[in-house]
Amino acid sequence: MPVLTDSSTALPVVVIGGGPAGLMAAIGAARQGIPAVLLEKGDRLGRKLLISGGGRCNVTNARGTGHIIENIPGNGRFLYSSLAKWSSDDIISFFTKLGVALKEEDRGRMFPVTDKAATVLNALVRELSVLSVDVRLNSAVSALEFEQDSRAYRIELQQNADVIRAGAVVVASGGCSAPDTGSTGDGYVFAQRFGHTLVSPYPTSVPLVSNDPLITEKHLQGLSLRAIVLTLYDPRNKVVTREEGDLLFTHFGLSGPAALRVSQYAVKLMQKYPDTPLKLAIDIMPAVTREQFVGNVWKQIAEHPRRSFRTILKDVVAERLVEVVWRSMGFAADQIASEVGKRQLESVYEFLKEFPIVIAGTLGLGRATVTGGGVSLKGIDPRTMQSKLAPGLFFAGEIMDVHAHTGGYNITVAFSTGYVAGAAAAAYMRGQGEKTRWQTRS
Repeated sequence: MPVLTDSSTALPVVVIGGGPAGLMAAIGAARQGIPAVLLEKGDRLGRKLLISGGGRCNVTNARGTGHIIENIPGNGRFLYSSLAKWSSDDIISFFTKLGVALKEEDRGRMFPVTDKAATVLNALVRELSVLSVDVRLNSAVSALEFEQDSRAYRIELQQNADVIRAGAVVVASGGCSAPDTGSTGDGYVFAQRFGHTLVSPYPTSVPLVSNDPLITEKHLQGLSLRAIVLTLYDPRNKVVTREEGDLLFTHFGLSGPAALRVSQYAVKLMQKYPDTPLKLAIDIMPAVTREQFVGNVWKQIAEHPRRSFRTILKDVVAERLVEVVWRSMGFAADQIASEVGKRQLESVYEFLKEFPIVIAGTLGLGRATVTGGGVSLKGIDPRTMQSKLAPGLFFAGEIMDVHAHTGGYNITVAFSTGYVAGAAAAAYMRGQGEKTRWQTRS
């Protein structure tokens, strides 16, 4: 097992990957006074960060560690230690001290006041410069090995076969979602080289695909619904999850925050029940009770008995949904309001509370926001993000088998594990491990 000698403390901590986790890892290491090198295979840093939060960069969630863990369905409990060391409060303080003013929006989401992800990235890049981090772009890593003779890690770059030696390495190269940003699963090979196992990657936070006629015939394409609730059922009709949020009907299925939250459960169900369509129910009006709905519509019927019932429904439900209700429930084309009874209104309400859509699957990893799966956590120390198999080797961010819902949770994972891994790598270099007190800059 690799153990560095005292002379090797002159070597840098090398961070592979210039995304959110890698940027924070380099800063975490350099703040401990250890030289740091940041290798990014692309021609710019933070490409995925720039598209996060709709281009605004949701830097974290302000509701605290417990809430954050609840929104990390993919092995969230693993992160208790890292979030204890570098929490959402620490992230907020970090950016505030770097001059990035933040604002809190719905559900605790924290954004830069400028509403520009570039504000966040520029602050991180400036801090790298202040800390004299050696940033190297267009520096794809082709090989990572441990040299027994020099007791150091040997990193070979594709360009000109350049070689860098490191006392410790943080692999923060991401998963394999959104490959246009450079996340192509490169780090998996390095991890396996040192004996780590891989949980097969799969898409999460990805739109749902449906072959339902409502979708394929594009009756609802482009329709956006606010604050609905999606319920996913397994083939035995048992509830798998209920997720709240906005929803968008597309030409291939469903997108929007609620659909993205459901997607990881849908993927796992499809793996368990291949080729079995899944039932999804949409609660169009979760805040409206049966009594409220029936009472409101019944009042309008009493006031306008000769009006078309279709017209009355359009006052309370999106027009294109009314057309679906009409076809599904068999109302006559010229049905007038006075011909509709309360029991029929209750049936309409029940239909809108469990609006049915059949799901065939999801889009692939190339269209996913986040990768599920990755380097198995069994081989990683949750206190430091260090490999249990190769001391001096650390992991951070999406390369690990951790994934969260949208809402600032994934980037919190990246920033927290990145900073912890970088600082721990620096502590490892000094040979003081967990006893090292972290340095922070005001």
